[in-house]
Parts: sequence; structure tokens; C-alpha cells
Amino acid sequence: MPKEPNKEPKKLDALFHDTLRDIYYAEKKVLLSLPRMAKAAHNRKLRAAFEGHRAKTEGRVGRLEQVFELIGATPQGKKCVGVEGILDEGQEVMKDLQGSPALDAGLLATAQAVQHYEIARYGALRTWAEEMGLIRAAELLQQSLDQEEATDRALTALAGTVVNQKAQRQAA
Repeated sequence: MPKEPNKEPKKLDALFHDTLRDIYYAEKKVLLSLPRMAKAAHNRKLRAAFEGHRAKTEGRVGRLEQVFELIGATPQGKKCVGVEGILDEGQEVMKDLQGSPALDAGLLATAQAVQHYEIARYGALRTWAEEMGLIRAAELLQQSLDQEEATDRALTALAGTVVNQKAQRQAA
């Protein structure tokens, strides 16, 4: 594919900044969605997980703001169509499964899809930060990655021990 005239190819630092803006937007969008998901959840443990996730998400937003500062950029989001799509699906789940025994399972699956997206983004950003010698940024991003992975494990356990079985049992 020919290169556009007078257009420099993106370098890793530009890709890093662009992806940082993407995940910043995503985390802010998740903050807005968590209260709706908590309100829709029937299972008290799932509701508590959504409510507890809010403070962790606020912490990740703060760490992202520190990373922006480290690279001399203003914290600013860029529309993240990936997370928007997942959260739109979550809205459909809440609408389509309202009153259904499968609602909590659908909400949990939506939350895990968001986690997996965030894990992928934080992993890439951490690796790029290391490659560019941004050691403190890499440490902050690793903290967020660790937190996202722990949340995913907790959601998986909740799905496997309570939510999915209840949905199947009530549907039978």
C-alpha cells in the first residue's frame, strides 16, 4: 500500500498516546455505566462487585492522568468504539433480559468483555511504555493491568459459583 505524500508514519510514541486516550475514554465511560449495571443486577454479590468496581476504576483514571503527565500531555479521551460497542450490548442485555433469570449472567458477561478489552489495552500500553523507557508509566500501567486481571478472575469465580447456575436452575 503506497504511503500518502508528505505524511509521516506514526511512531510508537504517537500510538502510545492515541491508545492512552482510548483507554482513558473507556474508563470514564465505564464509570458512567457501573451504577446502571449495579441497579439492574439481581444477585447481591454481582451488585456489590459492580459497586466496588467504581472506586477501582476511579483509581485507574487517576493513574492514567499520571501517565499523561509523565509524557507531557493533557488527559483527554478519544472515543473508544470498542468499549462503546460492548456497553451498548450491555444496554441491550438489560432491556432484553429484564426480569429474566439470565439477566445477571448477561450483565456479568458484558462486564467480562469490558475487562478483556481493558486487559488488552493495558498490556499493550505497559509493553510500549517499557519499550520507550517510560519506566514509571509502565509501573502505573502494570498496576492497572493487575487490577483488571484480578477483577476478571473474581467475575469468573462469581459466574462459575453462583450467577450462571442460578440462571440455568431458574430457567429449568
